[in-house]
Amino acid sequence: MRKPQLILILSGLLLFSVLYFFTPRFTAKEAPASNQTADNQVVTTESILSTAKLALSENQKIALLSIENQLAKASNTKDSLKSFKALSQFWADSAQKLAPYLYFTYSAALLENTEKSLTFAAQLLVDNLLTPDAPPAIQPWIAGNAKVLLEKALVINPKNDSAKINLGACYLFGNLSDNPMQGITTIKEVVDKDSTNAYGQLILALGGKKSGQYDKAIERFLTVIKIQPTHIEAMIHLAECYELTDQKALAIEWYTKVSNSVNIPEAKEAISKRIQELKK
Repeated sequence: MRKPQLILILSGLLLFSVLYFFTPRFTAKEAPASNQTADNQVVTTESILSTAKLALSENQKIALLSIENQLAKASNTKDSLKSFKALSQFWADSAQKLAPYLYFTYSAALLENTEKSLTFAAQLLVDNLLTPDAPPAIQPWIAGNAKVLLEKALVINPKNDSAKINLGACYLFGNLSDNPMQGITTIKEVVDKDSTNAYGQLILALGGKKSGQYDKAIERFLTVIKIQPTHIEAMIHLAECYELTDQKALAIEWYTKVSNSVNIPEAKEAISKRIQELKK
């Protein structure tokens, strides 16, 4: 088993379990592999929804049309919000398509416009932005929508540190700017004020790993684990960073700790196979 396969398996089995509730995962068909479609057009909400609708059964199309008609007939905010939430649940439960689910959760949050609704929807977007199997073409779309929500949340509460960190993550992982320091600076404002903010340390660590600054990433992941000793996600990425820097003994040590910390047979099997490969 090659290393990237292991990380994807562990992500699927472990990391997605920390989301607020079950949501469908991205599939290869939800977006093209590049930042543009075959027609050289940037991925948009319209293209995402139209592509998703093509995969629906006839019964699903009828159910969706019914909800869309309710939204079109809505005459007040309460009824519109109800319809947006119904669309969100349709795409999550019936259609099992993540991108439309995220979009209508985003739309409902915009309409509700409370700090809680805005940050909840933004967190869902950022969580999926950070997952290893999110199609690159859709990352700017995810980050752009999350950015809108987070900026509105910060108007309501400028002291919301989690919102600041997630806004920084949008720039770091969503290709919203050619200057990654724009995201790093936002996150460091929080972490410099409170070095025990595990989420901020984690996002900076993931940013370091993404840019190939493995030594800095290792330091940050170790900080996260010091703050939260059972932080599985940090442990997995730490083990991979040690592997990427050819520190096999330390990689094995941390993969073993991950295995000892989970009770998912498939995850334990995947880790065991990787450890055996590292010992060769």
